[in-house]
Amino acid sequence: MAQRFDRMNGQPCIRGMRLTVRRVVAAVALYPDRAEMRREYPELEDEDIRQALEYAAESVEDQIISLESKASALVLSIQG
Repeated sequence: MAQRFDRMNGQPCIRGMRLTVRRVVAAVALYPDRAEMRREYPELEDEDIRQALEYAAESVEDQIISLESKASALVLSIQG
């Protein structure tokens, strides 16, 4: 992945090409058949797709929220 602020508005791109991570992830969703996706994007390699998916997954942060503490806070606020 390459992120240059003078290209594609700073969006992360595949190997310096004008092909953004977002477009690759969207293509994976649009073309479940990799052969069809390869016809549309012949410049993409398997490693490009893997890295784009990994980058997208890492940019979505997981949060673990304890339901017990949220429920206790709600009960206390109701009892007020």
